[in-house]
Amino acid sequence: MTHELTDEDRAMYEWQMWVPGVGEEGQRKLKGASVLISRVGGLGGLVALELAAAGVGRLVLAHAGNLRASDLNRQLLQTYDHIGRPRMESIVRRLREINPRIEIVGIEENVSEHNAARLVKEAGIVVDAAPMFEERLALNDAAMAQRKPMVECSMHALEASVTTFIPGSTGCLRCYVPVVPPTWKRQFPVFGAVSGTAACIGAMEVIKLITGIGRPLAGEMVTIDLGINTWRKVKLPRREDCRGCAGQAEVPPA
Repeated sequence: MTHELTDEDRAMYEWQMWVPGVGEEGQRKLKGASVLISRVGGLGGLVALELAAAGVGRLVLAHAGNLRASDLNRQLLQTYDHIGRPRMESIVRRLREINPRIEIVGIEENVSEHNAARLVKEAGIVVDAAPMFEERLALNDAAMAQRKPMVECSMHALEASVTTFIPGSTGCLRCYVPVVPPTWKRQFPVFGAVSGTAACIGAMEVIKLITGIGRPLAGEMVTIDLGINTWRKVKLPRREDCRGCAGQAEVPPA
């Protein structure tokens, strides 16, 4: 299917089409792409914002619940007057204000073992920005089973990390987090600026997967400590006995 650019598209995305390797062909790929984002809060919300601004044609957003005052230090798609109302209302409205040319599908559900397969079917690339490992592992398993790349974004306090899992080419989340950590809690220390750092790197991973520019973090994880301004890249193992990705034949990135 061809996703031709309009004159309005060319005007809106002109500067990013100047990036070497993008051009009109890359912008058409962005326009034709679909991305699922699991949790659209302080981290996933910024991923969604950057992808909407870049012209990704279809965003499928999964996030349940009402806005709380404690969300406002980092969830930049929300506003104070929306406290107590469904988060997704504000998320969809704000993204459509940013880019009314793209399709926004808001689903008021958090990912679980029961809905992960259905949600992953909605998109070609998956972004994991959920706070709970139950959600992360369910999304991972569905993405690997459907052979769809998953960009994994996380943060805690002043640290952030991002990696990309490509079925058949890399390991998966279960390779190094095989089960839910028993001490992990939903609430943890967070600055919005740290979430935003991970989000921008994650959004760029998605853009690289779609357009083919650069080199994704396939099999590698970038970890950042913003407290002391250190960045490092580490290799991630692929476990042969991993039930999330074992036995998959190699496939190219989406």
